[in-house]
Amino acid sequence: MTIKSFYLVGQDKTIYRQDIHIDQYHGFEALQVAVAEQYNIIQSTGIGLQDSTGQDLPDLDAVLDCDEDIGVTVDGQSIKDPAGPEGLPFVGSYYEVFPDHLGNHARLFQKYGSLIKYETMGRQNYLTNDPAIATVAFQESAFFSKEITPDHPLAGIKDNRALFICDTDTEAWRQAHKFIPPSMAPKAIRHYTPLMEASVKDSFKVFDQLDEQDEAWNVYQYMLKLASQTVFKFALGYDAHHFDHPDSPLNELVVLIAQSLSLNKKVASRGAWYAKLSAIPFTAAYDLDKIRYRLWTILNNAIDQAPKGDSEDDLPLQTAALGASCVVDYLKRATDDKGNKLPRELVIPNMLPISGAGFTTTSSLLSWLLYALCVYPGNQDRFLQELVDAGVSDSTKWTPELSDALPFLDKFVKETQRLHNPSFQPGRTAKVDCILPSGYKLPAGSVVICALHAIHNNPRIWSNPDRFDPDRWGTEEVSGRPKNAYMPFATGPRSCIGFNFALGEVKVLLPLLVYRYEFFKEGEEAVSYDPEFQLIRPMNFYVRARRRTSWPERTPGAKKVAEDYKEGEVRPPI
Repeated sequence: MTIKSFYLVGQDKTIYRQDIHIDQYHGFEALQVAVAEQYNIIQSTGIGLQDSTGQDLPDLDAVLDCDEDIGVTVDGQSIKDPAGPEGLPFVGSYYEVFPDHLGNHARLFQKYGSLIKYETMGRQNYLTNDPAIATVAFQESAFFSKEITPDHPLAGIKDNRALFICDTDTEAWRQAHKFIPPSMAPKAIRHYTPLMEASVKDSFKVFDQLDEQDEAWNVYQYMLKLASQTVFKFALGYDAHHFDHPDSPLNELVVLIAQSLSLNKKVASRGAWYAKLSAIPFTAAYDLDKIRYRLWTILNNAIDQAPKGDSEDDLPLQTAALGASCVVDYLKRATDDKGNKLPRELVIPNMLPISGAGFTTTSSLLSWLLYALCVYPGNQDRFLQELVDAGVSDSTKWTPELSDALPFLDKFVKETQRLHNPSFQPGRTAKVDCILPSGYKLPAGSVVICALHAIHNNPRIWSNPDRFDPDRWGTEEVSGRPKNAYMPFATGPRSCIGFNFALGEVKVLLPLLVYRYEFFKEGEEAVSYDPEFQLIRPMNFYVRARRRTSWPERTPGAKKVAEDYKEGEVRPPI
C-alpha cells in the first residue's frame, strides 16, 4: 500500500498535511479528485502537484517516484487568504469604499487580486471580479448556496416565503421556483408584448407635452414611471396612472418599494449591528421596518382587486400565462399535473419581489440605455437607421420577432449592460470551508459578492473595457471570452427569473421611444450614480426629447421585417 503525504503550498504544512492512499487511483485525474475531496478544492481540474523544489509532478508516475511531501497548488498558484485594506477601528474600510464603491472596488481588485476582503463596521465583505470564482459561487452545490445571512446584501429585506429574497434550502423556494418562472417564459412574454407597446404609447402624450414646453426632464424619474407602469400592468393588472399628465405623482407602491431598496442598501452597508436598531426612531433600520407594513397592506389590496382573465377556471401550469390577465391571475389559477397550486400564503410574499425587482431593474436599464444613446456619438443615428430599414413606422405592430430582427439593438443593449449594468452585487454563501479557483481559501459562512460591474469591466478579460463599443459583440474576441464573463442577470439556479421579461420590455420600449423622439443630454454636468441604492441608477441625467418630424431614407436593399396593424385591428391606445 502506497501512502503519500500532501500539503497546501503557501499554508502551514503541519496543519494542512494529509495522507492519501494512492494505489486505488489509476490516473492523474482520479488523484486530482481525491486531493480535491481532502481539501474541499471546488475544481479538481485546476489542481497541480509539485515537489519541495517547486518542480511540477505532471502525472501519476511522477507522484509515485517522489519521495518527499507533495505540494498542492490550484491554477498554478499557492493557497492564500483573500487580501484587502486593513481599515480603521470600528468603521473598518467603509470610507475607503464608499461613496464611489464601483470605482473603489476596481482599485482594490487591481491592488489586491481577484478576490478581495475588507470590513465595514463589523461586517466582513468578500468580492470577486473573476468569472471563474463567480461561476462556482452561483452553482447551488455542496460548497455554495443562496443563504441570506446577516452579511448578505439582501439581509434587510429577507423573506423566506419569497422567491428572490429567500434561502434556497426552503420548501417555499421549491414551490415558488416551480410555479413562478413559467409566468415569464418566452411564450408568456409574447402574450404580454401588446401590453408593453400600450404602456410606452400611453407615455407619448406626456413626452409630447414636455417637448412642446421645451422642458428637460430627469430620465430616471420618468423611466421609473414608465417601467413601473408596465410592470404593474403585467404583474397586478394595475394602472398606476403615471402618464395622465407630466406631473402625475408616483404611485405609493412604487415609492415604498424604491424607499425600501434604498434603506436596505444603507442598512446592509453599515453592518449587522445597524440592522438591530429597528426599534430606534430616525434610523434607516427603523424606517425600513415601518415601510414593510404599509407595503404589505397596499399590495394585499392590489392583489385582491387584480382583474381576472376570460374565466376563473384553473389552467395548466406551462400554458396558464397565455390565458391569464396578469401574474396574480396566473398564480391564482395555474395548476401542476397533480392539481396543486401555489399556496395563497406564498402568493402575496412573491408578488412584492416580482413587482419591485421588475421595475427597479428595467427603470435603471432604460435610463442607462438613453444615457448611452446621448453620450456615445453615432449610436442614436445608427439605431434609428436600423428601425427605418426594418420598416418600422407609426403603424407598426410590435412583436418579439421584430425585436429579434434588430441586430444593432441587441448589441447596443448588451454593451450597455456590460458597461452600465444596474445589478452589481448578487451574493452567495459558502456552506463549508473551501478553496476557490486561483487558490483562494474561504471560510464557511462567508458571503461572496460576484461584482458584476467589475467582472464586465475586467481588463484581463475585455479589451478597452472603458470604451463603449457595440460592435465588439459577435467578434471572435468576445465569443472566446471565459465562461460567465458577461452575466447581467447572474447565472445558475438562483439567477434572475425575470430576465426574459426585462429584455423583452426594453426591446419594445426603447425602439418606440427612439423612433418618435430624438434625445439630447441637457447640461454639461457629469452624470453620477446613487451609491446608496440596491441597483446602479443615474441620479442627475437630464434630457430633452424632441419629437421627430423627419426620418432618414431606407438603405437600398434593406428588407422590411416590421408588420403593420391591419385595418380594423385593435391597436394599443396612445
